Amino acid sequence: MAATKNVYQLQESHNSTGPRHGVLILFGFGIQVRVDRGHLLVEDGIGTKRRRLRFARIGHGLKRLVVIGADGMISLAALRWLADQDAAFVMLERDGSVLATTGPVRPSDAKLRRAQALAARSEAGLQIARELMARKLIGQEHVAREKLRDPLPADAIARLLSALPKTARLDEIRFLESKAAAVYWSAWRDLPITFPKNDLNRVPDHWRVFDTRKSPLSGSPRLAANPANAMLNYLYALLESEARLAATALGLDPGLGVLHVDTPARDSLACDLMEAIRPNVDAYVLDWILSQPLRREWFFEQRNGNCRLMASFAIRLSETARMWARLIGPVAEWVAWQLWSTTRKRRSSGLPPTRLTQSHRREAKVGSSAATTPAVPRIANLCRGCGKTIRDGRTNCGNCAVATATDRLANAARIGRLAARSPEARARHAESERRHAKARASWDASSQPAWLTGEIYSQKIQPLLANVSTSAIRSRIGVSRWYASRIRQGYCRIHGIGKRSHGSSCITRSE
Repeated sequence: MAATKNVYQLQESHNSTGPRHGVLILFGFGIQVRVDRGHLLVEDGIGTKRRRLRFARIGHGLKRLVVIGADGMISLAALRWLADQDAAFVMLERDGSVLATTGPVRPSDAKLRRAQALAARSEAGLQIARELMARKLIGQEHVAREKLRDPLPADAIARLLSALPKTARLDEIRFLESKAAAVYWSAWRDLPITFPKNDLNRVPDHWRVFDTRKSPLSGSPRLAANPANAMLNYLYALLESEARLAATALGLDPGLGVLHVDTPARDSLACDLMEAIRPNVDAYVLDWILSQPLRREWFFEQRNGNCRLMASFAIRLSETARMWARLIGPVAEWVAWQLWSTTRKRRSSGLPPTRLTQSHRREAKVGSSAATTPAVPRIANLCRGCGKTIRDGRTNCGNCAVATATDRLANAARIGRLAARSPEARARHAESERRHAKARASWDASSQPAWLTGEIYSQKIQPLLANVSTSAIRSRIGVSRWYASRIRQGYCRIHGIGKRSHGSSCITRSE
C-alpha cells in the first residue's frame, strides 16, 4: 500500500516565512543552505513548490535547522554561521535514524573526558546508571498509571523501581530495565489507534491497534509496521540528536556511554541520556493518540510493510525538537557534574559549566527568573469524520456533524421506542391514563362560569399563557412537559374548551 498520487508531500504551513518554535525544517530535493553577504540562505521544496528564505544574524529566532532527507548541500560557511548563532544543525531520515548532528561545541576538559571513559567501571558510573534508570522507571510508571489507566503494570514497574538501589552491577540494572520494558509495553498492546471515518477503508487492520513495540519486520523497534510506532521512532530520533548536541556542548564524548555498551556507529552516551526522557516522548504520543485521530495521508506503507511518515507529518513532529532539548539539558548537566566530581581538580576551577540550562548565570544574577519552558507545539483538532482541521471543542466539522447528529437521533429514537415498550413504562402509561380518565369523568361543565367559552379562552386566556413557563403549567395541571408546551403555544386546550380535560387551577391562575 504505497502513497497515493493525491497525497501532498508538503503542508501549507511549510511555506512559512520563519522558524516555528525556533525550529526550521527543510525537506525535498535540491536543498541548499549557504551564506550570501552575511545572510543565511535556505531553499527547499519539491518540483515547482519551492521555498526560499533569508535570515540576518540579528532577530532570526533560529535554534535548530533540521533537514529531512539526503538530497542537497550545505556549505561550510553555513555551518560556521549556525555555530556563531548557537544554532544546531540536524539531519534526519524519516525512518527514525539520525544521519548527522552538529551544534555549538565548547573546549572540553581532558580530565572530564578521562573520567567519562573510566565511568563504566567505577562507582560513579553505577550511580549515573541508577539515576538515569530511576527517572525512566518513574516516568513509565506515571504513563502506565495516569495515561493508560492500567494499575497492574504500574505496580509491577514500581516494584522493579524499589529494587533498583540494591543493584551492584550494570548488567543487573540492564536486566531490571528489560523486565520493566516488557511490562510497560504490554500495557500499550490493546491501545486503539483511531482514524477519521472517511479514511477507514484505506487503513490496514494492523494500523488500528498499537499491538507490540517490536516490529514483525525486524524483531526490534526498527522498521515500524504501524503509525504509532513510526511516530515513536521519529521522535526518539529527534531526542537522540538533542542528546548528542547536549553532550557535545558540555565537552563530553557522545560515544562513551555507561548503560549502553560500545557499539559501532552508535553514540552510547546519547542513548544513555535519552533513557530518562523517553517516557516524556511516550506521553506526548499517547496524548495525541488518545485525544485526536491520525490522518491516513500522514503515513505511507512501503512494499515490505514498513510504515513511514509523510513529509508534512514529519515536519510537524520536528517542531518539538526544542522541547526535548529543554528536557535533556538538566539530565546532561547532572551527568557532567557526577563525572566532574570524580576528577582531581584545583579548588579555583569551581563547578562545571551549565551551558544548557544557564543555571549558574541565573543564580549569579539577583532577582533573575527561572528558565522559560518552550511552547509545546499544539496538536491540531481533527474532524472524526473527514479528518479536516476544526476549532477546538468540536468533534466534527459542519458537514460531518449533520450525518453524526442524524445517526444519534435515530439511535435515540430506537432506544426511546424500546424503553416505551418496557413493562415499567407501560404500567406508568396505564396509570396516567386512568388518572386522566377519572379527572375527565369527575369534571362537570355546569360548574364552570357561563362566560368561559372557547372565544374567551382564545382571546384573553391564551395570550396570558405565553408569560407562564412550561414547567409551571406542567406542575399545576400534572401533564408532561411536551403537552404543557403544546398548551402554552395554543395547539391544545384544557378542560371542556378543548379535547382533553384536567384540573381547573390553571384557568383560575391565568385569569
